[in-house]
Amino acid sequence: MKKTAGIHHITAIVGHPQENVDFYAGILGLRLIKKTVNFDDPGTYHLYFGDDGGKPGTIITFFPWAGAAQGKIGGGQVGVTTYAIPVGSLVYWETRLSKFAIRYEKTSRFGETYLQFEDYHGLQLELVERADGQLNHWTFGEVTPDVAIKGFGGAILYSTDPNSTIETLQETMGLEKIAEEDDLIRLRAYGEIGNIIDVKQSALAQGIMGVGTVHHIAWRAKDEADHVDWQDYVYNKGYGVTEIKDRNYFNAIYFREYGDILFEIATDTPGFAHDESYETMGQSLKLPTQYESAREKLITNLIPIEVRELD
Repeated sequence: MKKTAGIHHITAIVGHPQENVDFYAGILGLRLIKKTVNFDDPGTYHLYFGDDGGKPGTIITFFPWAGAAQGKIGGGQVGVTTYAIPVGSLVYWETRLSKFAIRYEKTSRFGETYLQFEDYHGLQLELVERADGQLNHWTFGEVTPDVAIKGFGGAILYSTDPNSTIETLQETMGLEKIAEEDDLIRLRAYGEIGNIIDVKQSALAQGIMGVGTVHHIAWRAKDEADHVDWQDYVYNKGYGVTEIKDRNYFNAIYFREYGDILFEIATDTPGFAHDESYETMGQSLKLPTQYESAREKLITNLIPIEVRELD
């Protein structure tokens, strides 16, 4: 039986790209590790935010569509994206969210306390203290490594067929059920980050894709050889899995599980520093080879963005 270490990345749809950068870099203190385009729609940015090195399990990515219609969060989606912060930093984040007039709610489940809030475009987020996972050594504004977001804690999944989604997580992705509380089942992958998945047991009507919704959740494969094994494994489990797609910073395959959530499996390799140095990641617009000849046209059509300190 194959087992994923946990989440590789989560990709969402948002609105204006500058608002997106301001929220995730300026307020949450994440590093913009890659500025590129949607390989399937090069007129749109694909922005990646993560820890200092853009390690798997820390990366949230966005397709920003300024002026696009608002989506509706529902079945077949990641309902809430969970970020892990260092133990003892929750009060800091309460103060920081309040400083930027971001309304939050303090909740608890499975013995943990969460700060739940929305980004500027309606994406549902939460922060939870976790001891596991390396510190994020990126400093930006007043966000320093002792309080910085380490990466994903996990996610809450909303399904149109929760039993099928849970079965996929256990029998195909290799997660282990560890707890049950109220309407949630908690599963865990073996990695230290992006490893805790809560699934809402009540089926939800299918969500509507648009601004403020998650497009897909990606799981980790170790390398290219492991990735090929995953493709065969998923196919033999009865899912319609795509061909392997080269995303420049990882290889990807996709399949939709029977609760309608789009799953990706992505390689940890080669990572985000192979076309930029660690020091310069995210500073330049990086294009795949097939779009390099259209660089000037693409730059003209893309909305200018900058990483700004908001403190």
